[in-house]
Amino acid sequence: MIGSVAIVGAGLAGATAARDLLAAGVTGPITVIGAEPHHPYDRPPLSKEALHRAISVDDHALLSSEEVAGLRWRTDTRAIGITAVEAAYRIDLDDGAPVSANSVVVATGARARGLIGDHLAGVYTLRTLQDASELRASLVTSRRVVVIGAGFIGAEVGATAAALGASVTIVEASQAPGASALGPDVAQWTLDVHRAHGITVLTGTAVSTLNPDGEGRVRSVTLADGTVLAADTVVIGIGARPETEWAASSGLAIDDGFVTDENCATSMPRVYAVGDCARVFDPLTGWHHRHEHWSAAVEHGRRAAAAILGSTPPRRRAVYFWSDQHGHRIQVCGSVPAGQAPTVVTGALHTPLDTGSEYLAVYGDPDDPVAAIGVDAARGFTRIRKRMDARLATSALAV
Repeated sequence: MIGSVAIVGAGLAGATAARDLLAAGVTGPITVIGAEPHHPYDRPPLSKEALHRAISVDDHALLSSEEVAGLRWRTDTRAIGITAVEAAYRIDLDDGAPVSANSVVVATGARARGLIGDHLAGVYTLRTLQDASELRASLVTSRRVVVIGAGFIGAEVGATAAALGASVTIVEASQAPGASALGPDVAQWTLDVHRAHGITVLTGTAVSTLNPDGEGRVRSVTLADGTVLAADTVVIGIGARPETEWAASSGLAIDDGFVTDENCATSMPRVYAVGDCARVFDPLTGWHHRHEHWSAAVEHGRRAAAAILGSTPPRRRAVYFWSDQHGHRIQVCGSVPAGQAPTVVTGALHTPLDTGSEYLAVYGDPDDPVAAIGVDAARGFTRIRKRMDARLATSALAV
């Protein structure tokens, strides 16, 4: 008997686990605990569509109304501890009313990394719908925007701010932002595209301070070399930290995330960790990895649900992520090997790509690649991704 299930976290990974448990007929009950006041919603639009126009949770809901009705909800509530109590677990919440469950799925995600001075008005990070709403309102009236960090969130926000008419500067500490995920060629192309759209991109540059005006709002950003950048709005996109502190005294193994086996089981029986907060073991590499990608959250949620149900886990799929910048869609499947040149399958990189043109490249054996990168090449990229997924599923069976 499965008994009751508590899902701590109402993002994509937690929602996926909830959906699979409901589909299997679990009547438990299943309680979902979420720090936001909303039911689960998709987050990739936060750095894209949500900065152009107001969106609602219903626009990007992850669960149907029937699925929502089949779950118990504790929204606008944070977990502050988890304790084993005989054959169950007690999850303590900040509203003082704990939840008990026989099995637990930990899906608390991650929080944005900050900088000294990020308390100032006009300084934003981007993790929630509320963050996106506040940032959108600021961008509409901003003339000078500084984005700290040239990762996908920073790049997408920078592209949106430029499209809204702001003067945008992106500041990045590394010399080659995005090269580890995209490979050096596509990473350089993205920088060239930013610059072609009027964005100033400063690489190998650290931030020293965020400077206030006399009323507690950000006025400028001082760089490590003393350069001062005037700013009406500052967006910090320098990565995220897993939300694990709430369970620090629980006995769960934690090391840059909740440490799990390949099926998301933690060091405590019947407790599973999924999504951005989990470091999941990969039997093909022999290492634990924390993947902050949409596809990983879905796979983790499904694996945790299968473990609770005692059913066969879903087949493995290659890591997949994408980014929309300046009207181009960049897609990546697999992990780009360092120092290896790609084999170009279609097209060529030039700035900007001509309307209707595309670029597609693979790493490793062109007939059996370990990674693929596409720019505006959805059809060809999807074919290669399916081939990579099939190979990975076969390899996993052999481990």
